[in-house]
Amino acid sequence: MAAEETNKPKSIPPYPEMILKAIEALNDKNGSNKSSIAKHIESTYGDLPTGHSALLTHHLNRMKESGELVFWKNNYMKRDPSAPPRRGRGRPPKPKVALPQAMDLTPKPTRPRGRPPKDPNAPPKPPKVKVSTGSGKPRGRPRKMARPSGGLGGPPPMASTTTGKPRGRGRPPKAKAPVSEGSVQQ
Repeated sequence: MAAEETNKPKSIPPYPEMILKAIEALNDKNGSNKSSIAKHIESTYGDLPTGHSALLTHHLNRMKESGELVFWKNNYMKRDPSAPPRRGRGRPPKPKVALPQAMDLTPKPTRPRGRPPKDPNAPPKPPKVKVSTGSGKPRGRPRKMARPSGGLGGPPPMASTTTGKPRGRGRPPKAKAPVSEGSVQQ
């Protein structure tokens, strides 16, 4: 029987207990980060489950949310009951001012949101008089004129002057140089 007890692997304690022992053993005034806690647990308890890092992260988060540990500047430390709570980054929240007891908190009748509806019995408003700008021209870009239909004496609008064919879209092709009879290639 004594042989069976010595060969039996040492059981590991629960993760929160291991984490607290590791933080006490490391004894750093600014706390211990996750990797140093993991290394200490691995060196102390050799036989750990396969998902050790995931389990450690899970238990550290649970202990942080429950208030057993304080997470400050990427380090975990034990909560000191006499220490004031640490603030995060940013501006502190404004203190809430207590309302006097004499104030009545019943909602006041207010106007509905949005523009009020038009009164159907109201007389129509006179039309606004347009003020002239003084130049006599209308404002803005002038309207497009319709295309003239023949009779102006110019070439047809889409015809090329040299070939008589309508021009295609885009850039015209390069003109090929005329081949002289003396420079015939063989």
